[in-house]
Amino acid sequence: MPFVRIDAWEADSGRLDALGRAVHDALVETVGIPADDRFQVLTGHDGSRSTLRYDDYLGVHRDSGIVYVAITMRAGRTPGVKQALYRRIAELAEEYAGTEPRNVFVTVTENESIDWSLGDGVAQYAGSPGPDAPGGA
Repeated sequence: MPFVRIDAWEADSGRLDALGRAVHDALVETVGIPADDRFQVLTGHDGSRSTLRYDDYLGVHRDSGIVYVAITMRAGRTPGVKQALYRRIAELAEEYAGTEPRNVFVTVTENESIDWSLGDGVAQYAGSPGPDAPGGA
């Protein structure tokens, strides 16, 4: 159910795969998503056709090892669960991909069940169609 986008500077397919595994494993461990619930877009940027920008905001010195992780998921996780997720992503990104934790920038965007269609043009989490929907009551 989470949709993950990972953007990394000068990342080859091996590093992108390692980062994807780190984020997925962290989501399974801390949020409790099913192991087969993986939807990710992994993009490496090379500076010629695409690039990444960053500064030292809030005193965190970032460098060319920067990795942006954007996670969209349904609302409902506590601040403690989110903090555990951020920490575990940074730990596993270092373990799996050699990415320094200071270079792991994570955002979480939450939405509602109706905001998801996982295929076939159906809002699988939404239940039955509402009265305003075609074919709705």
